[in-house]
Amino acid sequence: MNTVTNASIVFANTLGPDTAPLHPTELGRWIRGNSNIADDFVPIEMAIRQINRPMFVIDNGVESPVFTSQGTAIFGAENPDMKGLPIIGYLPQLNLQEIGDPSFCRDYNIKLPYMAGSMANGIASTQLVKAITNAGMLASFGAAGLGIDEIESAILDLKQSLTGKTFAFNLIHSPNEKGHEDAVVDIYLQHGIDLVEASAYLKLTLPVVRYRVSGIHKNDDGKIICPNRIIAKASRIELAKHWFSPPPEKMLLELVASGHITEQQAEFALCIPMAQDLTVEADSGGHTDNRPAITLIPTIIALRDRLQSQYNYTTPLRVGAAGGIATPASAAAAFTMGAAYIVTGTINQACMESGSSDTVRKMLAQAEQADVTMAPAVDMFEMGVKLQVLKRGTMFAMRGNKLYETYRKYNSIEDIPTDEREAMEKSIFKAPLEKVWQETRDFFLQRNPTEVSRAEEDPKHKMALIFRWYLGLSSRWANSGKLDRQIDYQIWCGPAMGAFNEWAKGSTLEQPENREVVNVALNLMYGAALVNRVNQLRQQGIRFSSSCINFSPIKSNEIESYLN
Repeated sequence: MNTVTNASIVFANTLGPDTAPLHPTELGRWIRGNSNIADDFVPIEMAIRQINRPMFVIDNGVESPVFTSQGTAIFGAENPDMKGLPIIGYLPQLNLQEIGDPSFCRDYNIKLPYMAGSMANGIASTQLVKAITNAGMLASFGAAGLGIDEIESAILDLKQSLTGKTFAFNLIHSPNEKGHEDAVVDIYLQHGIDLVEASAYLKLTLPVVRYRVSGIHKNDDGKIICPNRIIAKASRIELAKHWFSPPPEKMLLELVASGHITEQQAEFALCIPMAQDLTVEADSGGHTDNRPAITLIPTIIALRDRLQSQYNYTTPLRVGAAGGIATPASAAAAFTMGAAYIVTGTINQACMESGSSDTVRKMLAQAEQADVTMAPAVDMFEMGVKLQVLKRGTMFAMRGNKLYETYRKYNSIEDIPTDEREAMEKSIFKAPLEKVWQETRDFFLQRNPTEVSRAEEDPKHKMALIFRWYLGLSSRWANSGKLDRQIDYQIWCGPAMGAFNEWAKGSTLEQPENREVVNVALNLMYGAALVNRVNQLRQQGIRFSSSCINFSPIKSNEIESYLN
């Protein structure tokens, strides 16, 4: 007999040979304990919400089905003389950690397979990272778009505040900022940042490979130890393949030649994947290919299985899910498709701990699923790469796309017709382009002087840098809440925001001032568990009215009461 909470479970093979088959609709028999039978049964909503308790679904002949976690359940064939009520369904207890891949939690020393992604320009702020990390989940600081001094300041803050706990920093592909990615890797290695979330990569780069293999060695048992870990994000199978494969041998040889690693370390590196964990990025805010998760996740999981079999890594590869995850149903769907963990982004920007402004939080709280569109990305403007932003309440996307069309059409600022140029100065830049160039030039002289030299030789590149002035500042105007520039706010946002707002209506999370990032995370994880239990009942043929199940967001202490 195996006792779980107040219930006892017995399997038929322990009863002996004198047993007979149950009726097809029965799983076994339930025998009540010493309590009053009326006290044994709980309402269906309570039965589903108490996920840490096993629940038996009983046919009592009166108000079937009824639910209980009390008494003794005998599963399998029944004894002809056995009394008790028929069991017509069963809900096993559910640990929130096990709704994904428990190894993800063990490897990163966290309690739940949940990650708050690294929204750029510090939107995934130190305050947000602290809150999520202290609640037993994983978070990544939004270092993209920030200067080295700003990144280093965040590193010192988080290392002091979160000693002994796991957190990540973002490492973003920077094809238009030569040297910046290398400088970020330098600062991470210098300060011992051993986990990064790698995002927006179009291909593997020497800096990200250098980060991954720096310090690789074998321990006394002969096991290869790679101190720096990467959680990569990808939405294309060809890029996912690179992340799940060992570092390119050509790049390893370059690192050996430059003295960053030894020949022996290069050999060790051929036995590890670039990233053990890869987040499938579906239709998300910011950089996105707008891919549907329902097709993308299974495809990348199949790739994972092939490459794990091919390389036989000591630590198995894992796949997480991001993009569109904003409700219990979407979180549950991701886990059901095989995601080891989930990653959220847009909805965290709407929380009080984000590095965004109250004005942006209010705008996001009004967003619906169709209130998003695509606009040029400042970091890959010349390449024509776009990202997903909020459309409602801002003209950024329209103006950004106008700038890209102008860039494609003309070879220099001087080629732009006078009327078009004056219109841009008046409505978009709100300043003469000569002044904009001077500010841009001063910025790049500090950040990357080679950009200025190149612009002085290439008029088209100079035009691109001027246009990027608007694209770059628009997100900073949003984060700082600059009211006279609200119409130009660049707010990274996917359709998940609209889904979240619809789910939050009438609940504690409807108003933006009540949106706390930990409460949002717990509601998504707990809600996913409730969806899981409802589906288990349906799959056993248990039918009930959907009106009796309410998965609206609740306060964190209420969730904790159901878990105790």
